[in-house]
Amino acid sequence: MSDTNSPVTYELIKTCAQTGARLGILHTPHGDIETPAFMCVGTQATVKAILPRDLKEIGAGIVLSNTYHLYMRPGHELVKKAGGLHEFSQWHGPMLTDSGGFQVFSLAAMNKIKEDGVEFNSHIDGSKHFFTPEKVMEIEEALGADIAMAFDECASAGCSYDYAVKAMDRTHRWAERCKRAHTREDQALFGIIQGGVFADLRIESAKALTAMDFPGYGIGGLSVGEPKPVMYEMLDTIRPYMPENKPHYLMGVGSADCLVEGSMRGVDMFDCVMQTRSARNALAMTFEGKKSLKQLQYVEDFRPIEEGCDCYACRHFTRAYIRHLIKADEILAAQLLTIHNLRFTYRLMEGIRQAIPEDRLLDYRNELMLRGTFN
Repeated sequence: MSDTNSPVTYELIKTCAQTGARLGILHTPHGDIETPAFMCVGTQATVKAILPRDLKEIGAGIVLSNTYHLYMRPGHELVKKAGGLHEFSQWHGPMLTDSGGFQVFSLAAMNKIKEDGVEFNSHIDGSKHFFTPEKVMEIEEALGADIAMAFDECASAGCSYDYAVKAMDRTHRWAERCKRAHTREDQALFGIIQGGVFADLRIESAKALTAMDFPGYGIGGLSVGEPKPVMYEMLDTIRPYMPENKPHYLMGVGSADCLVEGSMRGVDMFDCVMQTRSARNALAMTFEGKKSLKQLQYVEDFRPIEEGCDCYACRHFTRAYIRHLIKADEILAAQLLTIHNLRFTYRLMEGIRQAIPEDRLLDYRNELMLRGTFN
């Protein structure tokens, strides 16, 4: 399917003169998303500890779900019978499914990579399974998200140059097979650029994938253990080879500093579990840095999690109350901190999107650094 008739298109609105960051709109069958955008992760067709209603209230635009996990449980055929992911999960905004490639290579107890695909054992019960590009397309089409990601090989951090070449070449061949197998007309298929931490491979992969004319491009295999400056170098390296009229998606990245730095390098879409995982570990993300609300200093602190935050948790509850919930092991603590951490991230993205048309994203980055946001 060529991007000329893709159900998902990207509209570039403004480029920041100071940094080159892109302000845009991603048009999808289930609504438009202002970019740069953060996508919250709903691995099992749910964003942990938060209702779809509350996601909408805090400004979520798009939710990501995981192909591997939903194939394992409850099964893509059941999701299809339920009317697809949107109906099954009752999130009626835009959705994206990753290919499950990262999980196949990282979670499975054992895996064996072949040219046809990957043989692996379930992390749940040890049962054997085989993912091919064609099988992954079948699963993602059944799930029915607005955006499906091609099946790729995500090489491990620190892999050799030779292995990175093999994984990249295999990713390119699998991308072609995914494109041939993908037929759902109301779903866009994005390709994924690989190449490890090797600049020449990243450029080669960007050229190969963009030549296949996908309607969008994931940048995979980063934030897997390499230092952040190396990730930024890879983004700078491939940027001249990324099409202006397609969305650029940096996969698995969501810390405040990376969201800003990635946006400065032309990234339009991000996703990460950090916000919800931190919430379940009593960590609040704020513009003054992270706060561990289980600490003794918050016992009698009757201020909101963050002064000036407009989320439900900050409007109604205090640090002291949330600390009490944490110490009492109450589920509500994770719910309130999840609401706050996601809203913090959406407020950060709103700040990025406001700074771009004002040509001051670098200034905004420096203001955040002074406030301690990245600590």
